[in-house]
Amino acid sequence: MTFKKVRHWKSMCKGLVLGTVLTSCMILLYCLFMPQVHIGLPEVPVPYSCAHRPLQLHPKVNINTSQQSMGKTCSPKVDIMFMKTHKTASSTFLNILFRFGEKHRLKFAFPNGRNDFFYPSFFERYQVKDYRSGMCFNIVCNHMRFNASEVAKLLPIDTSYITILRDPAELFESSFHYFGRLVPFTWKILGEDKMTEFLLNPDKYFDPDGFNSFYLKNLLFFDFGHDNTLKSTDPQVEEGIKLISERFQLVMLVEYFEESLILLKDALCWDMDDLLFFKLNARKGSTVSKLTPELRAKALEWNAIDWKLYQHFNNTFWIKVARYGRQRMAQDVAELRRRNEEMANICIEDGHAVEAGSIHETALQPWQPLGEKSIMGYNLKNNVDTVYKKLCRKMLTPEIQYLTELGVNLWITKLWGHVRDIINW
Repeated sequence: MTFKKVRHWKSMCKGLVLGTVLTSCMILLYCLFMPQVHIGLPEVPVPYSCAHRPLQLHPKVNINTSQQSMGKTCSPKVDIMFMKTHKTASSTFLNILFRFGEKHRLKFAFPNGRNDFFYPSFFERYQVKDYRSGMCFNIVCNHMRFNASEVAKLLPIDTSYITILRDPAELFESSFHYFGRLVPFTWKILGEDKMTEFLLNPDKYFDPDGFNSFYLKNLLFFDFGHDNTLKSTDPQVEEGIKLISERFQLVMLVEYFEESLILLKDALCWDMDDLLFFKLNARKGSTVSKLTPELRAKALEWNAIDWKLYQHFNNTFWIKVARYGRQRMAQDVAELRRRNEEMANICIEDGHAVEAGSIHETALQPWQPLGEKSIMGYNLKNNVDTVYKKLCRKMLTPEIQYLTELGVNLWITKLWGHVRDIINW
């Protein structure tokens, strides 16, 4: 027992030293490369729309649920704000957006030097690579802490706002696994099952002012730019949910990802081909903690604001499904699943995801959490038909590599990746 305690304290001290050094380095880099705010420059309004009509977007017949729009033509909506929340299958959806953007030659608003907009700082449009007032951007989709006024000054008025939520108990489990080592207050939690110990007595460990503490309490509400430490009964919570509801035309749900994509297709006038996907950034089953009913209840209680948020949009989601037509939805989901399975048979070696150590190509290696390799990936089949080879590779490409292919300079992200790989935790 004494030996285990000594080993635990040695490990914790090692973590403290390394964490302090790395945090200091990252803060220094942040200060050196944070985009400067341009004061006094004239504001040039963004155009109403940044769509390239009619050169690249071809109208098609829209079969909508509304009687008024039945049979009318529509063009795919290309001005899109995707609020990329954490641990919500958002990397899978990003792959869909990247391919859609390339297909229509759209302009992305990307960050500079890293794969997020200096999260957890609030988003500012000057963080966008090569930003100039009045520029036309079609899509913004990287991680940010949402700032509605700044986003509105970046994108055209006709922009469609989309986001995605996940059951807060499952999200907490995933976040604790993925980010736990980056949250210093977790270092003092004893035992092998740190998450369970934390949930049994969260107030004992949680430090609302602690570094990265937001990852482990109401992370969704925090991502949307609100105070994640409020009491769930605080009037600001309902006001925050109302603001999100007014801003976002579609809030997708991880648990009903395919149904969400069908609603997206209907709302944005996309094709079924635009929705094809493989599940990216999935964890291997052995690393997923199964929440008992008791732990699930405690996780929801601890993340009570996110639970309120999720329940609100779960209700509105099924209202949208009912309007779309449940039978029609079931048919379209079945078709999407059929086509995804067809693509998996064409593209993926053995037809399924594999552990990180079994991935042959570095270009297909997903980003891993600190200290382990729990995120699975894929191997591209040999001798894929030339008709599908380009699409297959793009569908299998992880987020970091795809961003690089799209011309994003990720030197800060890659530097952190090298440091992370060197550390032997």
